[in-house]
Amino acid sequence: MNKHLQVLVELSKIDKQIDSFNPKIALVRKELDSKIAEKNATLQNIQNLQKQIDTLQLQVNESERVIGENSKRLEEIAKKNQEVRTEKELRALNIEEDIAKENLNVANEEIVTLQNRQKEKLAEAQKLQATIEEIEKGIEEAEKSVQAEMQLINKEQEKLSEQRRNVVGKADSKTISFYEKIRRWAKNTSVVPVFKQACGGCFIRLSDKTYSEVLSSNDIVTCPHCGRILFPSDRQTYKECLETSL
Repeated sequence: MNKHLQVLVELSKIDKQIDSFNPKIALVRKELDSKIAEKNATLQNIQNLQKQIDTLQLQVNESERVIGENSKRLEEIAKKNQEVRTEKELRALNIEEDIAKENLNVANEEIVTLQNRQKEKLAEAQKLQATIEEIEKGIEEAEKSVQAEMQLINKEQEKLSEQRRNVVGKADSKTISFYEKIRRWAKNTSVVPVFKQACGGCFIRLSDKTYSEVLSSNDIVTCPHCGRILFPSDRQTYKECLETSL
């Protein structure tokens, strides 16, 4: 295996190790992120309850306006009763009075109902606020745990990053640029072993000519089907082939 190919195999191995930290970090943050999501959802519920309380208050205000109008109307009717001259006028005023009183009763009952609903919503919001405080305690504890574990992960990442810089320094910029170009789409399958004369990335059989070029290892050879960088392997199983690049 030529020098440049050896560098790329080694570089691919390190990149796989570096990328393997992503699921580790996600796992470390899982509990914390879950609690943060729970807090945000609870805050949203409180906000929704507050909007409902505000809407109920607008309805209370409207009922109070109706009470004010009908109270004023009753005062006017009382004055007119003193000036009534005919039985017809009296009957008309009595009807108006009954309607105004009914409106007052309905509005008062509506206010009681609305205010009771407001109290229920407010109690629910206060209960959720207490839940928020408990969640925040859990978040604080989870953050401490995450911070401790992330310090260990960061040390390992820095160690691998240093190894990567050293490996990159062994190859020319053209070779590294070529590898990075393939890695943009192939990710951790940029450099793959050949097993049973097939590409370890797309698993399509290689021609005798291409296979011979891979075995000679004089140049960097890419799969004519998928474009991945190929390296020879004498392992007996595909799993063993992959382990040579891990």
